[in-house]
Amino acid sequence: MTATDLIAAYYDAFNAGRSDDMLALLHDDVEHHVNEGRIRHGRAKFAEFNAHMTECYRENLTDMVIMANEAGDRAAAEFVVNGTYLKTDPGLPEARGQTYRLPAGAFFTIRDGRIARVTTYYNLADWMAQVGA
Repeated sequence: MTATDLIAAYYDAFNAGRSDDMLALLHDDVEHHVNEGRIRHGRAKFAEFNAHMTECYRENLTDMVIMANEAGDRAAAEFVVNGTYLKTDPGLPEARGQTYRLPAGAFFTIRDGRIARVTTYYNLADWMAQVGA
């Protein structure tokens, strides 16, 4: 599987709500760098984060563009997050079913045919404004 195929499969699983399929594409020692917060190490921490996000948000990613270097060990994706804020996330505004649309991006390291690092970026201030903070 090429780097771009790997990232496409990861986001296809995300959009379909197949968390186990996402986890299967991750390296055992994955590093998950979230936009705000600490780096999470390992699949178990990624799974915890993903479960929390699924509880609080419903998101679908569109306008996906995936790029990779020639070596196939680094990749990036740019996309639009189309979401609904379902349940109040501690420390954030109250959820009332607000919808939002955000440009976002992610960077990846690929090792042994799996995703070894996921770094995601979006504009938190834009999200806060859209949900009425």
